[in-house]
Amino acid sequence: MNGVFIAGLALVSGMALAWGFRNLPGERWQMIASAPARKIGEGQWEGVNFTWYGFLTATAYASAVALFIILYGSLGASFTGAVVFIILTLLVCAPASKIVARIVEGKLHTFTVGGAVFTGIIVCPWLAVGVDRLFSETPAGGLPVLPAISAAAVAYSFGEGIGRLACLSFGCCYGVSLSSLSPWSQKTLKGLGMIFHGKTKKIAYEGGLEGVPVAPVQAMTSVIYMTQAVLSSWLFLNAYFMEAFIVSITVTQFWRVFSETLRADYRGGGKISAYQIMGIVAPFYAALVMWLIGQPPDVGNIDAARGLLTLWDPWVILFLQSIWLAAFFYTGKSRVTASRLSFYVRMDCV
Repeated sequence: MNGVFIAGLALVSGMALAWGFRNLPGERWQMIASAPARKIGEGQWEGVNFTWYGFLTATAYASAVALFIILYGSLGASFTGAVVFIILTLLVCAPASKIVARIVEGKLHTFTVGGAVFTGIIVCPWLAVGVDRLFSETPAGGLPVLPAISAAAVAYSFGEGIGRLACLSFGCCYGVSLSSLSPWSQKTLKGLGMIFHGKTKKIAYEGGLEGVPVAPVQAMTSVIYMTQAVLSSWLFLNAYFMEAFIVSITVTQFWRVFSETLRADYRGGGKISAYQIMGIVAPFYAALVMWLIGQPPDVGNIDAARGLLTLWDPWVILFLQSIWLAAFFYTGKSRVTASRLSFYVRMDCV
């Protein structure tokens, strides 16, 4: 069953990426809905926009948590501590995405995945240790720390892979124009450049690169992260918890360091961005965490089918839906775009 699960995860991931790369840079896929907020004239309203960025980001959050539940559930361990661990992790990382962006970029209405992830890498191992100690003497049982943070690292990589599709939709995290790259880079990326359309996409109003082929940073990140997540899921299901954790953190963060060199959006001052420094530090910190935590426990048989059954529970489904809704309304309400709405009666249908 483990092999079937890995194959299915790879297939679904590939299909999602193929659809996203083909459609999301287009103008049609930025706004998902507009709602009237303030009347500005007879039959005229100023609208609040809800974005596909929020939809896809919420889907990334929920998908990451779902993969964590499947991987952790495959161990057959108590789920009580895991739920607390998930909630605490989200409560730390979600606000950090805005706080770090405000500190590094000086922007009030921007989210940064890199800052949220670095915060999570620093904090999450110790949240897991705390939850384990809290529940170890209760009937619910403790939290196996190394498997838990390993599953979290794999799930994060998978979630950010989906989340980069949100960047394609909004036109953020965009690459430099292909024409500005070296001849070798231009040759390597020939035919792979992303072209964005829509005046309200960030690449247009901030970078002035609408309709210009740019380095496909978001697409490359999605492919690398989701491929890595599939491979690390295989490591996890074969009880290579330490390897799954180290590979997940190392691949994602070193790619973050390199991919920053291909990006054209503002990343803070200096030749080396704060996000690159975070990406360099994170793998070494992860290795230190592994050294402090030590060898993984003996967890017995690991079965993805058991994890899928854990996911197929009404309370778990409601939990995932709650995460999706919270993430959508937190990230999906656009603060940098607005709309004008007009309502009228269609007399031909009366």
